[in-house]
Amino acid sequence: MNTFHNIFKAKLNNVFGMIHVKPLPGTPLYNGSIKKIIYAANKEAETYLKCGIDGIVVENMHDIPYVPGNKIGPEIVSMMTRVCTSVRQLVPENIPCGLQILAAANEEAIAVAQASDFQFIRAEGFVFGHIADEGYIDACAGKLLRYRKSIDAQNISVFTDIKKKHSSHAITQDVSLIETAKAATFFLTDGIIITGAATGQPAEPQEVNDVKKSVSVPVLVGSGVTLNNVHEYKGVDGFIIGSYFKRHGKWQNELDEPIILEFMQCIN
Repeated sequence: MNTFHNIFKAKLNNVFGMIHVKPLPGTPLYNGSIKKIIYAANKEAETYLKCGIDGIVVENMHDIPYVPGNKIGPEIVSMMTRVCTSVRQLVPENIPCGLQILAAANEEAIAVAQASDFQFIRAEGFVFGHIADEGYIDACAGKLLRYRKSIDAQNISVFTDIKKKHSSHAITQDVSLIETAKAATFFLTDGIIITGAATGQPAEPQEVNDVKKSVSVPVLVGSGVTLNNVHEYKGVDGFIIGSYFKRHGKWQNELDEPIILEFMQCIN
């Protein structure tokens, strides 16, 4: 099985650029052009490559409002496969690619990754249930990893959000972030992702550092990383960056190439 360090050769501070796929067919904001969806994703991939990004994550962020994974239709899975395959054809093999299908469509993401030659997925609800804005998200580690095994996709890593953004964790308030991270590790996650409370909001640096010291798997910061605060997360394995790389820091906007270049120069 490929783990994070198999993919990245134990390098720290890897930078993942987010490709926020335009609204997909069947979702409220879909504009009726599949070709434009693929073109936009490819354009963002090319920009990231030009800027020297370490990895790419593809996500159907524009499919608002989200539905739970068991309500995801085949049109979403097929279109994400088409987009990811197109991106993969542009991106060299030495640049790892991953994806997330909202909301918590983790088995579907494994299937798309397998079909598209992606190396990892970002999974929600891996351990401990929580309430998200699209409804209740149940823990899925046992079912997800059995599914991965059943389709011979052990080469695809599963990086998991814990106490994730846009969610209420009142039902697990007696379980600390560190204990949640340890549970995810015990349940065979390949990496842990820590976020702030919402998209674009930073994770608490001390919490990130505490988790990093408490688990043996890689730890990534999944929201709110900027040039102004990246130094506060010393020693983490990676940063997943979307909003900061967009114009005016808004995830809905086009990529801001000068900002990406400046950030990558700082990291390198």
